Amino acid sequence: MQAFYGCTSLTSVTIGNGVTWIGVYAFYGCTGELIINSKIVETDYYFNSYPSYNGWIIGAKFSKLTIGNGVTKIGNYAFKSCSSLTSVTIPDSVTEIGDNAFYRCSSLTSITIPDSVTSIGEDAFYYCSSLTSVTIPEGVTSIGEKAFYRCSSLTSITIPDSVTEIGRDAFFGCTSLTSVYCKPTTPPRGESYIFSYNNNYYQPIGCKIYVPTESVDAYKAAEYWSEYATDIVGYNF
Repeated sequence: MQAFYGCTSLTSVTIGNGVTWIGVYAFYGCTGELIINSKIVETDYYFNSYPSYNGWIIGAKFSKLTIGNGVTKIGNYAFKSCSSLTSVTIPDSVTEIGDNAFYRCSSLTSITIPDSVTSIGEDAFYYCSSLTSVTIPEGVTSIGEKAFYRCSSLTSITIPDSVTEIGRDAFFGCTSLTSVYCKPTTPPRGESYIFSYNNNYYQPIGCKIYVPTESVDAYKAAEYWSEYATDIVGYNF
């Protein structure tokens, strides 16, 4: 269980595709890069750094994460509270980012989501407060509730034409957000407080929401989008 416990000078660890189980303190205190080629990453909770459950990789401090080809899903809560992570590489084989997958990864600064991904789960990047850029690819159809909740360093986001649904509070508290480029010609089905924050009472962040020019009136009239009507602007994508 404590195979590499306290190896603080370890710069890189590769987990092969035949690995099916890792002990709870196996990489305690280890820094550097973690390369995962095993489908173990699809298992819910497995690399969650929040202690108290046998099977979680407690105490690891890897700063860079590379997920190998062949992995199709990043499990629910997979890397929750891995606060040392600064960068993540996700392969084209991944189609789903689970609920709470990178919840409170507070040092994560950027992530590129591959074109293969079709859904981003609830709370997937909740409170990733250092996240400054994220690319949501064409092919994503749904952005879950609180997916980017309080990602307070995000300044711009592009929502691709393929998105049909955006959950409640998806970008709530993203107070540095100045520009949202929303490409769908039909307003995605939404819920409350998508682009809002709470300063004693709920109010729009005030970011400009650029939508297809021919769809401006539709967005301003659509449920939940209408509360941002004064910030909706036509744009020729």
